[in-house]
Amino acid sequence: MRALADRLRCLPPSCGTVRLVGVDGHAGSGKSTFAGELAVALGDAPVLHLDDVASHEELFSWDGRLLSEVVAPLERGATARYLPYDWRARRFGPARALPPAPVVLVEGVGAGRQALRPYLARLLWMDLPREEAWARGRSRDGEEQREFWSGWVEAERRHFAEDPSRPFADLLVRQPAQGYAVFPGPSGSVGPDQFVTHRDGPSAMC
Repeated sequence: MRALADRLRCLPPSCGTVRLVGVDGHAGSGKSTFAGELAVALGDAPVLHLDDVASHEELFSWDGRLLSEVVAPLERGATARYLPYDWRARRFGPARALPPAPVVLVEGVGAGRQALRPYLARLLWMDLPREEAWARGRSRDGEEQREFWSGWVEAERRHFAEDPSRPFADLLVRQPAQGYAVFPGPSGSVGPDQFVTHRDGPSAMC
């Protein structure tokens, strides 16, 4: 994880002075946990959870708000402010700040969508098959969210059919028995010499 963090810090800025890094994958694939650990390795980098941007009415049609409320301010070097959605109360809450740190992580289903990719320094894909990821998600959320999951699965299928992320991923993140293994992704922008794993030591500096 430290080696991956070092490599991300070395990237050129992609959104103003920010290196915006997307962490995408199917619901239940472990994006939030991975992004949290990566954020710590990056020195407590800010993390934008797309669950806070989406809503019941806009499961995937939130890209306009994301660009105007988050990407545009970061591009001009300002602190972004967005309204996080409360999934239980079904309403948006008070504004939350997202500062223009050296690296900002954007995690959630759709983090690698076409509208956002031009602003990403790297796109990481949690490489877990969708059926396995969805089973993990259902188990995590319990019976209370059973009805929501039925609608979500179909919505996610449609989203990735129309706007796939995995083919554009720079890195694929997989979970062996311990830690994470990170491999070059389908996009081809990262060479095979840049293979890193959770157990690697510090990488070469920029």
